[in-house]
Amino acid sequence: MRILICLLFVILLSSCKKEEAISEIPTIAFVSILPNTAQEYLDKIIITISYTDGDGNLGENNPDIKNLFVEDNRNGIEYQFRIPELSPNGSTIVIEGNFNVTINGTGITNESSSQKVEYSIYVNDRAGNKSNIITTSEITIQE
Repeated sequence: MRILICLLFVILLSSCKKEEAISEIPTIAFVSILPNTAQEYLDKIIITISYTDGDGNLGENNPDIKNLFVEDNRNGIEYQFRIPELSPNGSTIVIEGNFNVTINGTGITNESSSQKVEYSIYVNDRAGNKSNIITTSEITIQE
């Protein structure tokens, strides 16, 4: 009987999990990029990203402040966007979710009729913390 009680106690203890603290530095992850093949200058490229921020200060209401950066890895051109404020200023809640970034068409940067492209992305929160940098999968741009 003692062995059974000890075994149940060990199982009970091992099933208790400690919650991990979520960092105040935002973390992003690549989810998807569409379409797989885009018509040069015509098709919008939509990148879906997931985010987690431990203190909820990701996003900005000031339209002049950019906090999402997407770099075309072929030529280093950086697109700048604004993530709207995702939680009230002064709150310290954990926020997480997905958002889409839309690039309104892009061109081929060499002399070919098609070219592969991938993008590097990061975000900054209101405290100036820079997230990790993610890279999308490749898509093809065609004439």
